[in-house]
Amino acid sequence: MSSSSLSMDQLTEQFQEQGYLLLRGVLSPEKVKRLNAAIDSIIAEEPEALAYNIYNSVERHEEIASLIDEPTILPLMVQLLGYNIQLHISHLTIRKPNPNDEQTTSQSFINWHQDGPHPQFPRINGITSTYYIKSCYILSDMSQPDRGNTKIVPGSHNRPFQPDHHNVNDKLPGEIQICGEPGDVFLFAQNLWHAGAPNRSSFTRRQLFLGYSPIWVRPIDYRTASDKLLQGASPERKQLLGVIDDNPFKYYVPNDSMVPLKSYFKGDAGKGGYAH
Repeated sequence: MSSSSLSMDQLTEQFQEQGYLLLRGVLSPEKVKRLNAAIDSIIAEEPEALAYNIYNSVERHEEIASLIDEPTILPLMVQLLGYNIQLHISHLTIRKPNPNDEQTTSQSFINWHQDGPHPQFPRINGITSTYYIKSCYILSDMSQPDRGNTKIVPGSHNRPFQPDHHNVNDKLPGEIQICGEPGDVFLFAQNLWHAGAPNRSSFTRRQLFLGYSPIWVRPIDYRTASDKLLQGASPERKQLLGVIDDNPFKYYVPNDSMVPLKSYFKGDAGKGGYAH
């Protein structure tokens, strides 16, 4: 399902119904090339492995940090989640070809799950609310399935759903694999059931996840943003790095001047997002 030609209202409605969006051609080929060069330099510092999970990846290279406030994604993220938000996680995943499904220390494929803490977020009538949303930048050719693609069950965030198994090799009713070209981006809610497909191809999967949450949720990557990330940051990026006021109470009830992302939001602040 491609969403590139839809209006903001249509994108919002589709996301609320399906729990995900696939946006085509968000990043230019030049931007993809620069990001892959940055990733090459990061991987050169890591031990050789079949698979990599690198958290807080915005700290590792300024090219990745530039995606924190990516202008093609940020207004949509604000509309979906509300304007009192921050960067929650930045997570680089690499899955090399693994036709024999070898287990790796960083797990080359991930079983079916919803994202969240342990114990999990509360469920009411079998349904978990949306607390954060991830954007996934596709940086390698994932136009075909079983290249380590992300598997999802569309709409599974909106109804009581529990897989009768967690084995990614067995197909669930209604599941799809997200297939895309370098530069495509997909967004999905943390409560959407998803998994990582095995990579049985000759292609290496490269996906970069940036997740956003309400600013009153503790981020996964850091306690406080580093001076490196804050240096020269715009007001919008400072907000996304959790810097709005010295008084922590303002994380819950900020003044408008503390949340410059409000300018992106179109609608009623009490109704337009999942969590405020």
